[in-house]
Amino acid sequence: MFSTLSREERLRLMRFICSVAWADLKVRPEEREFALKLVDRLGLQADEIEQVKGWLEVPPRADDVDPEQIPRSHRALFLHTLRELVVADGEVDAQEQTSIDLLETLLGVSAESVAAR
Repeated sequence: MFSTLSREERLRLMRFICSVAWADLKVRPEEREFALKLVDRLGLQADEIEQVKGWLEVPPRADDVDPEQIPRSHRALFLHTLRELVVADGEVDAQEQTSIDLLETLLGVSAESVAAR
């Protein structure tokens, strides 16, 4: 599933993951755990892992999280993974839902196309 992502795309995904984790202004332990498990699944290098840990402490800069930079071929994968993060703590608050809805609109990917994958 993630094998088609380049190194740069893997880091971009993690910037989005960390940014959405911060949507409610706090990163919950379950979200942190999800992010760190995803780092393993993505096979990130030690320096990249440290970057991700930093983004879990302080959110990535807004200009580093641009939906237009996500290749069309990976948009459904990004949105699906972000949805997994949002439900990781067992609750979806309004800010998280708004973030996901906005990304869905900006990416031009419907919930149905994501669910079908």
